[in-house]
Amino acid sequence: MLFKSIPGNHEQKALLVQSIANGKLAHAQLFHGPEGALNLSLAVAWATYLHCENRGAEDACGVCAACSKSLKFIHPDTHFVFPLANVEGDKDEERFKATILKQWRVFLGQHPYGTPDTWAALYGGEDKQALISREESREIIKALSLKPFESKYKVMIIWQPETMHSSAANGILKILEEPPPHTYFILVTNHAEQLLPTILSRTQAVSFPLLEDEDLDEQLVAVEPDTLKRKKLVQLAEGNLSAALELAKEEENQYSSRFATWMRACYRNNFQEILPMSEEFHEMDRMGQRNFIQYAMLMLREIMLARAGAASLSRTNGEERVLAQNMSKVLPVPSLERTYHVLNDASYHLERNGSAKMIFMDASLQISTLFGRGA
Repeated sequence: MLFKSIPGNHEQKALLVQSIANGKLAHAQLFHGPEGALNLSLAVAWATYLHCENRGAEDACGVCAACSKSLKFIHPDTHFVFPLANVEGDKDEERFKATILKQWRVFLGQHPYGTPDTWAALYGGEDKQALISREESREIIKALSLKPFESKYKVMIIWQPETMHSSAANGILKILEEPPPHTYFILVTNHAEQLLPTILSRTQAVSFPLLEDEDLDEQLVAVEPDTLKRKKLVQLAEGNLSAALELAKEEENQYSSRFATWMRACYRNNFQEILPMSEEFHEMDRMGQRNFIQYAMLMLREIMLARAGAASLSRTNGEERVLAQNMSKVLPVPSLERTYHVLNDASYHLERNGSAKMIFMDASLQISTLFGRGA
């Protein structure tokens, strides 16, 4: 990837380019940001720029031999480590690794702003817990013990390091603190708070924000040419490009109508209606489940704004705005806060492969008790 192909993050790009130009490179960097930040893409672009044989003032050349390989994710001196679930597959370990690596390159190429859910769906690990195993830490040490093949540098990009098995995390501490010459680690995470303090203390943190509305809108033109529909996507995604792209795939108003039906059923304590909805929720793929919960959490923000009389800050229009206004009348502020925590817990349990049906039912039971309370 090239910096110019990644939207936004202008200050961060300049900082990364300058660090290489000045030769002031931290041997271990932590690229962190909220879910939806483009830190993985920027880590790959940083490695591309580092290896480039004809660096420009702001970006890699994109045409030299090193760039040609980096843009195909096959540069021999850029290594990737990523979480993987225990899926049934080829019993030949080397062949299995080769297959997974090919799938990883497809992921980077076709889903440059993808999420762990996107990655899991690609290789078939949606319903299993993904982690970076203890054996992987040995592979890291082995790979970095060799001299660079073509470049002056070696780069190790570890995506989602918080998923490392504790023994794997402890296993790389020494090489993370004292890597071989011209060897650089980039740890890419959306949950830095989950990392071991011993990992954090050995890295230089670089923070990446979500996109500005203008940058997000520009990226969505190709998938949604309709200006009004695109504006709605920008409003709901709140800077999260990955979420915006997923929302664009959904049928128009699908999440909106499902959320409205769910909230009305909870308001009426109509569990004869909620039960089949939980079955439908269970039948959705894991990514769809999490996207719907994320949409519901975004709608709570709109309900809070409606209750506060801050219509000028609202990011909805039409039926969604009417729904937010109506719900603001029956969900007091304390109930809104509690509902947000209920949905956040539901998202957490979905990430850990809990039963989607039970998670949805539990959330429904809790939300149904909150309407009209705490005024």
